Amino acid sequence: MISVILVIVILTVLISYQGFSNSDFIDKSFFIPHRVKYNKEYYRVFSHIFIHADWTHLSFNMISLYFLGSFLEDQWNYNFGTQANYYLIVLYFGGAIVATLWPYFRNAENPAYRSLGASGAVSAVIFAAMLWNPQLELYLMFIPIPIKAYVLAPLYLIFEYYSMKRGGSGIAHDAHIGGALFGILFVLLIDFNKGIDFLSLLL
Repeated sequence: MISVILVIVILTVLISYQGFSNSDFIDKSFFIPHRVKYNKEYYRVFSHIFIHADWTHLSFNMISLYFLGSFLEDQWNYNFGTQANYYLIVLYFGGAIVATLWPYFRNAENPAYRSLGASGAVSAVIFAAMLWNPQLELYLMFIPIPIKAYVLAPLYLIFEYYSMKRGGSGIAHDAHIGGALFGILFVLLIDFNKGIDFLSLLL
C-alpha cells in the first residue's frame, strides 16, 4: 500500500527545494491574505504549504510529519483499511485550509503579510495523532525526557496562544493553533470516544 504521508513528504521536499533557488516561484506561492481577498488568488491557500524558508524549516516540518504521520497512518490503516488514505488526505489538506482562516481574517487588509510552510497542516496531523493515542510518548528538542501526549497537547496550545498574543516572532502561531484544532475536531468526528479517553487522563 502506498503511504500517503510519504508521498506528501516527498512532494513537499521536491517543491520546496525548487523554491530555495527561485524567488519568483516562492513569491507566487506565499499565502498572502490581501491577494487572496482582492486578487482572488485562492490557490495560495494550498501552494504555501509546499514551500519553506530554508532547510531547517523544511526538515523540522517533514520530520515531524513523517514520524507522527506514519504512526497515525499505521493506526488508521489497521482500524479503517483503505479508507484511512482518504482520512489522511482530508486531515492534512483540511488542516491546511483551516490553518489559514485566522491569519486570513487578521491580515486580509495588510498587503505586507505573507507566510509559508506546512506547519498548520502538520499541526493537524500531530494533534490527531496525540488525540488518537494520548499515552504516546514524545520528545522535544533539547529535552531528553519523554512527555505524554495528553500532557504535551494542552501545554503546546497554551504556548502557541501566548506566543501569538506576544507577537514579534515571525512565526504563524495562529496557523499552528488553527491546524491543531482541526486535527482535534477531525478525530472527534470519526471517533468521539477518543476525546473522552483523552479528557479522562486530564481530569
